[in-house]
Amino acid sequence: MLHRSAVPSPKERPDEVRFLQSWLQNPLRTGAVSPSGRALARTMANYVDPAQDGPVIELGPGTGPVTAALIARGVAPERLVLIEYNPEFCKLLRLRFPAATVIQGDAYNMARTLDGKLDRPAAAVVSSLPLFTRPAPERHGLLDQAFGLCAPHAPFIQFTYAVVSPVPLAPERFDAHVSQRIWANLPPARVWVYRSTKHEAAAPELAAISA
Repeated sequence: MLHRSAVPSPKERPDEVRFLQSWLQNPLRTGAVSPSGRALARTMANYVDPAQDGPVIELGPGTGPVTAALIARGVAPERLVLIEYNPEFCKLLRLRFPAATVIQGDAYNMARTLDGKLDRPAAAVVSSLPLFTRPAPERHGLLDQAFGLCAPHAPFIQFTYAVVSPVPLAPERFDAHVSQRIWANLPPARVWVYRSTKHEAAAPELAAISA
């Protein structure tokens, strides 16, 4: 009599196992040992307006919990542009969200990663990147890149387990809003939303698009 192996195949592995393995291999890039919970993913997605025209960029989608929440929010999968560094996660994302655009690349250098891939300003950027692993100038630079690819005042949405903003606040450059702590997530988290205070937000990186 044949017995099924107790070791699950790659397609059967729980997302928590995938995240833990990725974190063990590269903790500074993965940043978390488990994917975002449903309450956190839903909170992040709720800051995106599905009626706003343009693609929605997701940074570090992992196994796709926030991606699924964005679709449930009403964002068409065809509008999603997912930048993921981990090649295994990219394969999984393409299986789960075949209509989305999945790009294996460096989200921290998103302007170069997305060069020539957007045909109009983005409606929002949703990030699950572990920003605290990067120096403050690099975090500010990521926001500048995102605002340069987005429509004016489009949100940059970022979650954190910390009690302070994952991007050092700079009121002269951007506005910031923080959600209440999401106790249903383990560990509890908050969502920060940043919006550029500059009206020319989409000019530099998207100049070629309008030319």
